[in-house]
Amino acid sequence: MTYPMVALVPDPQAHGADGAFDVVHLMRPGTLRLAALPPLALYVHLPWCLKKCPYCDFNSHEWRGAGGSALPEQAYVDAVMADLEASLPLIWGRPVHSVFIGGGTPSLFSPQGIDRLLSGIRARVKLDADAEITLEANPGTFERNRFKAFRSAGVTRLSVGVQSFSDQHLQALGRVHDRAQALAALEEAAASFDTFNLDLMYALPGQTLAQCAADVATALSFAPPHLSVYHLTIEPNTLFAKHPPEVPPDDDAYAMLDVITEATQAAGMQRYEISAYAKNKHQCWHNLNYWQFGDYLGLGAGAHSKLSFAHRVVRQVRARDPALYMACAQAGNAVVQHNEVSRADLPFEFMLNALRLSQGVDLAYLTERTGLPQSAFQAGLGEAERKGLLARDMHRIWPTERGFDFLSDLQAIFLP
Repeated sequence: MTYPMVALVPDPQAHGADGAFDVVHLMRPGTLRLAALPPLALYVHLPWCLKKCPYCDFNSHEWRGAGGSALPEQAYVDAVMADLEASLPLIWGRPVHSVFIGGGTPSLFSPQGIDRLLSGIRARVKLDADAEITLEANPGTFERNRFKAFRSAGVTRLSVGVQSFSDQHLQALGRVHDRAQALAALEEAAASFDTFNLDLMYALPGQTLAQCAADVATALSFAPPHLSVYHLTIEPNTLFAKHPPEVPPDDDAYAMLDVITEATQAAGMQRYEISAYAKNKHQCWHNLNYWQFGDYLGLGAGAHSKLSFAHRVVRQVRARDPALYMACAQAGNAVVQHNEVSRADLPFEFMLNALRLSQGVDLAYLTERTGLPQSAFQAGLGEAERKGLLARDMHRIWPTERGFDFLSDLQAIFLP
């Protein structure tokens, strides 16, 4: 999961003398006016993986347990629970609609560890009875009946990081699984879950249009209710940034995206978000909440939060190093950055998220989710319309086909 961030204004007064959050300070009058708080989700970051992929810029850490020692599941879950308890004053009484367990490779944790994590969350927050609970899984951690055990632990939605079905491309991406493991994992996921997601990447090193089409056809043969498709990008501070692979030219990448879009449409899937395709009623609620500028409390090493109050919107970041995070969480100070989003930045923050959705968002959300009057958005909306990047009616705004193709240009219009 990504966390869109812009320059923020530190708010050192948000903590009391003991390091705890001063909720009274956060509730003080301000320049914003939110009539109601948006929906709330939980994100839990489990930071370990078997091997760091060369393209990955997430906060993930290879597990090299001395003498084959197991992951510190119990200690880490204890730390997450301490972190949650310290954060409860910020979300007190608010129902939680979804939980997303990301990483790293969360499926490295045992089903018993995931069960303990979810039981701890249920004991501390008002979790909806029908809450969407997603767990990211790597086919390299697959064992028969393991996914069924995750389902029994309370996971309702599995997200399987396949990336490709080609052994050649999996090796180029540094993945720890092969084609056979991917196929076996998806068979188990389809048998164990009513809804699951399959992650694919395209524009891979040496990939041809025919190979991309073959990957998509194999993915769709499992009839996934949800498909996430990402263009391989070379991110800073990754191995690929130091040693860039040769990837297909942009024209070939656009052609691959056309193949993906046509194939998913034929399979009855809608491209509801810039990187996500889903069958009816299988859109990821957790991610929709992100893009609709809902709230989320992030727990775990390096996790980010976005929380709303009556007169302000704040962002938080937890300590990145897993050992440091666990120590800080147990001491009640896992948050290393706590910032109030400035009034000038809110239109961009909102549009950075909302314009990823093909159907856009309700116009009412401009005010409801930011606390700003709609007039704060009018100059940007008018410019985007004149450039043919945005359309609107009396109730909604949405990116045009051109706006979807040039999304960065559309979002940049709203920069302060």
